[in-house]
Amino acid sequence: MSAESAEEVKTLPVQRRSSTRTAGPADGPFLLPRTRGVRGRVSPRGRARASARRPAWQREYVLTIAAGDAAAALLGALAGYLARFGGESLSAQGAAGTSVAWTMVLLPPVWVFAMVLSRSYEPRFLGVGSEEFARVVRAGTAVAAFVGTLSWALSLEIARGFVVVALPVAGLLTLAGRLLARGYLHRRRAQGHCLQTAVVAGHTEQVASLIRQVRRATDHGFVVVGACTPDGRTSPELEALGVPVLGGLDEIAAVVADVDAEVVATLTCPELDGPELRRLGWELEDTRADLVVAPALTDVVGPRVVIRPVSGLPLLHVERPELRGVRHLGKALFDRASALAALVVLSPVLLVVAALVRLDSPGPALFRQQRVGKDGRPFTMYKFRSMVVDAERLLIDLRDNSEGNGLLFKMRRDPRVTRMGSWLRKYSLDELPQLINVVLGDMSLVGPRPPLQVEVDAYGDDMRRRLLVKPGLTGLWQVSGRSDLDLDESVRLDLTYVENWTPTFDVMILAKTVGAVLKSKGAY
Repeated sequence: MSAESAEEVKTLPVQRRSSTRTAGPADGPFLLPRTRGVRGRVSPRGRARASARRPAWQREYVLTIAAGDAAAALLGALAGYLARFGGESLSAQGAAGTSVAWTMVLLPPVWVFAMVLSRSYEPRFLGVGSEEFARVVRAGTAVAAFVGTLSWALSLEIARGFVVVALPVAGLLTLAGRLLARGYLHRRRAQGHCLQTAVVAGHTEQVASLIRQVRRATDHGFVVVGACTPDGRTSPELEALGVPVLGGLDEIAAVVADVDAEVVATLTCPELDGPELRRLGWELEDTRADLVVAPALTDVVGPRVVIRPVSGLPLLHVERPELRGVRHLGKALFDRASALAALVVLSPVLLVVAALVRLDSPGPALFRQQRVGKDGRPFTMYKFRSMVVDAERLLIDLRDNSEGNGLLFKMRRDPRVTRMGSWLRKYSLDELPQLINVVLGDMSLVGPRPPLQVEVDAYGDDMRRRLLVKPGLTGLWQVSGRSDLDLDESVRLDLTYVENWTPTFDVMILAKTVGAVLKSKGAY
């Protein structure tokens, strides 16, 4: 596989062959070669591929962030030097200057070496999730402890002012560099580059569901090139998705070798129990594929899930969702303080927007609507008016043109939206008055979308869990497509937030909101 083909991966034009067939002239050029033996044993060709190096884009990405880490450490050292000595010559500082000079020289390689030891360059941690950043923080903390211990043990005269500035700056710049690199990687993946080929194994319904989720989240970089099912048969769902079934569950390793997949995702099913997964792991040792197992419990992530070994069995311990407590009190205080500060800072902008709304069309600047908040309590939500005053009356004639998710009416080109309203909606400026709701305690900065009473009346038991927390000014729905989401996906995202809330989760969503607003995707 050339570097170009490794960088841009498309669905491979392969079809499953029955184990009883032999290739003939009518079979065409797209059938897999017969390389499967007992229990899907990997062919010699598969073992040769297993020794191949990682894709070129992956090696280049790791080298790029390693260079960025070294540059961050060097800039941190320079910042420490300027903060401590103000640009004075180090030679004039005596022993302290000599120690700082050596620290500036050694900090970049030591910093990168610490990142290597913390395994922050492993491909499985890069590009998605918070584990990469957690490992960077741990590595930086370890370097600080190492420098402090070494200077004490060897009585080195390293200026404390230098260390106090250099290491935090290096850490912050490293995190910023990783974040920029991740953003670039996500853009490349959205364009069809820097992808990892994957084979999914399980029952057809589960496989189809996983494929749809993978295709919605392009930032993970998975492209499913084939599936393995219990009987090796396909289904209308998989055919509609364009994913071929390449073999049965006893042929997974051989299928992986045939298509040179980089990831094998197995789903929960009786045929793939513990012993079978263990044997599959042994068979995949001769390939370059990583084995990932999707648990039966979905949408539970992060610190809620830990491994608890019991009698040699790795059991998943699932913590209860955090719905109250000290951290939620801290969230409430942070929300109100931040919203109040934002209202003060943005007050000139809010006044200008209000005036423009009034000038653009007759009617008030603010639109008030009853929404349902935490525990089902109704509240009045404030927005800038983006439609004509009699929008509710006009809705009767537009019902049949809805492009919404089944409960909500949505139109990409709604004739009731004013000129100013279209611009406000594009950049979500119409939602700024909801900062008032945050100050009043009806809403949070981050949370599920505030529903209408008609939506709540149609909720099932699962959907009602959205009401366990305050609705948010932004949320996973905001950064994942907004009005482009269907009902099931909207509910899944809201429940994911409720079940897995942490302060870090809020910070991540707030950071992503800026990009989502600027892109204006799904805003109508």
